[in-house]
Amino acid sequence: MTNDLLAETAPDEGPGEGWYVDERCTNCDVARQLAPDVISEKNGRAEVTRQPQSDAETQQLYAAAFACHTRSIRHSGQRLSPDLDPFPLALDDAVHLCGHNSRHTAGANAYLLHRGDGTSMMIDTPRWSEQLASRYEELGPVTDVLLTHQDHAAHGRRYADRFGARLWIHEGDLDAAPDADRVIRGTEPVEIGAGVLAYPLPGHTRGSVLYLGDERYCFTGDSFYWSRTTADLEVAASVTWYSIVELAASLARTAPRLHFEWVLPGHGDRKRLPAAEMAHRLARLAARTAKLQPQPVDFTAVQW
Repeated sequence: MTNDLLAETAPDEGPGEGWYVDERCTNCDVARQLAPDVISEKNGRAEVTRQPQSDAETQQLYAAAFACHTRSIRHSGQRLSPDLDPFPLALDDAVHLCGHNSRHTAGANAYLLHRGDGTSMMIDTPRWSEQLASRYEELGPVTDVLLTHQDHAAHGRRYADRFGARLWIHEGDLDAAPDADRVIRGTEPVEIGAGVLAYPLPGHTRGSVLYLGDERYCFTGDSFYWSRTTADLEVAASVTWYSIVELAASLARTAPRLHFEWVLPGHGDRKRLPAAEMAHRLARLAARTAKLQPQPVDFTAVQW
């Protein structure tokens, strides 16, 4: 594999010796999700709080480095080598995290959902790379690229064409992918394939959608996520572009119909809980969201 996966790197020199986060960090939280033992938030950005003390912690830093959309996770004494790339990274037996988050999706996470027939579906997209596409395809032919909403649509057409896959988006966000192969309409669930349903969830954007796989995996885009700060499901009210009122209505309509164990968002952390507990937390989130009022956009107010 050539170095085009690492094409947006900066010079290796940084403060001190060892691992560090450079000044391009946008505080997207991806590094803290992948390296929680050694990276934390400080002064509105990610920071390496100490150098790794085990192989496991070193692997966390490599994962963070290969996922970071600004390539800000760096080592003062070495360049990243493609053979250290852990992605796609298995979260369990049916879902892989794609890594290699894209600047064009604000660093959002993307996933591969594996199906029983050996194929896969991609939910949102990592940065575009022919070599990455080949790597993802090694896990099985990709039949569908499922976009959760407009600001995660970058690279969707390119990946779909590369895989020979169908590209999906909701009509409310169709401007972001006007050449989509399948357009989800209205607010009722739509079957994508066996065991996979799309639930329109307008709120974060007009055309936001979550995808439910096998009543186990819930790919939420930016509609809701797991917060380490509150140890609960949360909505990012301060970056709800379309309408927090509509998001509350969407959750009230949809939450009772959902059954899942994994919450797998684009932004914010992932979490697995027993389905009954997840349903209870989602119902409480719907009730809390109904009390929220519109507010100015403020990225710093997100409780990661």
